[in-house]
Amino acid sequence: MGKRTQAIHSGYSPDPSTGASAVPVYHTAAFSYSTAQELADVFAGRAPGNVYSRISNPTSLALEQRLAELENGVGCIATSSGMAAITAVMVALLQAGDEILSVAGLFGGTVSLFQNTLGRFGVSVRYADGNDADDFALAVTGRTRIIYLETIGNPGMNVPDIAGIARVAHEHNLPLVIDATLTPPAIVRTGELGADIVIHSTTKFINGHGTAIGGAIIDTGNYSWDDGQFHDLWKWGRKAGPFAFIAYLRNVVYRDLGGCPSPMNSFLMLQGLETLAPRMKLHCENARNLAAYLAGHPRVPWVNYPALPASPFAERVKAQFKGNGGSLLTFGLETKKRAFAFVDAVKLAKNMTNLGDVKTLVVHPASTIFHEYSPEERVRMGVPDDMLRVSVGIEDFEDIRADFEQAMEAAKE
Repeated sequence: MGKRTQAIHSGYSPDPSTGASAVPVYHTAAFSYSTAQELADVFAGRAPGNVYSRISNPTSLALEQRLAELENGVGCIATSSGMAAITAVMVALLQAGDEILSVAGLFGGTVSLFQNTLGRFGVSVRYADGNDADDFALAVTGRTRIIYLETIGNPGMNVPDIAGIARVAHEHNLPLVIDATLTPPAIVRTGELGADIVIHSTTKFINGHGTAIGGAIIDTGNYSWDDGQFHDLWKWGRKAGPFAFIAYLRNVVYRDLGGCPSPMNSFLMLQGLETLAPRMKLHCENARNLAAYLAGHPRVPWVNYPALPASPFAERVKAQFKGNGGSLLTFGLETKKRAFAFVDAVKLAKNMTNLGDVKTLVVHPASTIFHEYSPEERVRMGVPDDMLRVSVGIEDFEDIRADFEQAMEAAKE
């Protein structure tokens, strides 16, 4: 099936007893079995079944199957948030003394996880000097265990050479872990570019309406866990073959951390998935038009949108994402004062830290998402004080443009 069809039909067939075509919300903490042996068999893995919604739930399983099919992966685990998904992957694969190799311009919450939380447990992070394969080849060390990327940096708007960096990772027998939140499968199947593990904050475009928090982890099947660098996974490779990582996650790390989604949130993600493809088309079209408008505005000194012809990543966006630069962009207004005045003046756009909503959202990253970092750290992370981040919605573009135009007038010093 095509991706639009999969997003609507995968993972669930109408209930034979009721004919209900929508996935039911199974609001239950646990599941009853007729005999002690039946429950024992499920716990031991001798029979399929759900025992506790912290580990699996039929509503969440339908979401997982649908996302796995959309990403053409071997399996998926839904989580309570995007950060829970990243944390589960890192806990599964890293231990004290290990190193993550990444790139500057990452989401501030991910930077904090890597440096502040994982750092307390002896895990370090190294940043490559650029977004090309050669930059990563030079940065790999004997301690590197994971290469971690975002398909499009948030808010850096950098676009790494995914296929090239995947080759570097696999030459060193390392898994390539990619946060593809800004480019959901309606834009690209990241595994086809070489990613081994794909992470989504389903809160964003997959939900699409700002109504629920969630995340997902998809194993693309590209990495061989039974002969990789991860000893804890070797036995799972012998037992579960290509499903080793998903089996290990669900039965050990995911179970122990407890980062499961509520069944209602999984239902809301399924509802969002059904309209993901047409929404992404509108998101990308509006973002492209808004970036062009801002690039030509006399009061805007700079605009960062990877699909703009002037962007250093424009050709890479064409090659990797078929020209779709996503819905996120950043621009500057020279001073923090003007940036604040602009945010205070918008009427249609909302001042919110979320992204991927059908509504246009505007935020000042330096004073919100990156507020805990020093000015010098923010500059290194590509977050100047005059930056505004826009998640472009799917409203009529002329209404978005008119709102920005009146806010520009209000922001004049």
